[in-house]
Amino acid sequence: MAEIWNTQPTVDRLLSEAKSGAERLVQAGLIPKLTVVRVGNHPASRVYVQKKVQMCQDLGFGSDHLQFEESISESELLATIIGLNNDKTVHGILVQLPLPDHVNAEKILNAIDPDKDVDGFHPVNVGRLSIGQDGLFPCTPMGVMELIRDAEPQLSGKHAVIVGRSNIVGKPMAQLLLQANCTVSILHSRTQNPQQLARQADIVVAAVGRPGLIDADWLKPGALVADVGINELTDADQVARFTAPDSKKRSAFERNGRVLYGDVNFDSAMQVAGKVTPVPGGVGPLTIAHLMVNCIRAAERSRHE
Repeated sequence: MAEIWNTQPTVDRLLSEAKSGAERLVQAGLIPKLTVVRVGNHPASRVYVQKKVQMCQDLGFGSDHLQFEESISESELLATIIGLNNDKTVHGILVQLPLPDHVNAEKILNAIDPDKDVDGFHPVNVGRLSIGQDGLFPCTPMGVMELIRDAEPQLSGKHAVIVGRSNIVGKPMAQLLLQANCTVSILHSRTQNPQQLARQADIVVAAVGRPGLIDADWLKPGALVADVGINELTDADQVARFTAPDSKKRSAFERNGRVLYGDVNFDSAMQVAGKVTPVPGGVGPLTIAHLMVNCIRAAERSRHE
């Protein structure tokens, strides 16, 4: 029987590192600052931005929240990004997604100065990660990597399987694990015999967006399982398949008609794995914590320009 993989100790360590870094920079006369750009009034985006801004304040560094109407033109938004790039008091820029359909999100993200790109999505940072240079890298894979290192300091030679090949999680996760001298396999929709491959893994990172896909049949006994998936279940039959009648998730679904569930069939995986992260409350806090670390790294890099 696995244990629930508690991410909070790693989150606390990352936030402590960010706070200490902010204190050092402030003492040196530099106040780290994150600017978050949000377009429209998407409810979830508003909550995410509020959490990020509040976290900056809690850690002792500055933050701005620039809110624009959904009707803003692409050229106006690009001009805003260029202005932030040129503002030496701003060290991190984050554009909250999604953006309206008439705005090319890729063009906006690629306009951010790579040294202020705290989301780590810019092609320059993607290239830096790929060839092992220092840079700002995506917060979710970086947070998961810290979690894995805390649980298994000796990663060299371990077999890691990543389920999903997205640019945001799957591909950068593979690069980070390769740098730790893991043997890395990426499973995707065209992979043959994915369960057989996954059962060889010491470490499984699930990031494919398919609720409950990874169950006991996919796992090697004792494997570390990080569940990055966030799926909203609204179908009663699906909820019944993945949750026990007396579980908190079943109760939440009965109250709200919806419940969040990961890519891992949690109850099944717990019968075989060594550790499994919960959803929600597992990888999510790691992502925000590493965003704070990226903000401090961006500010520190600015001192050496």
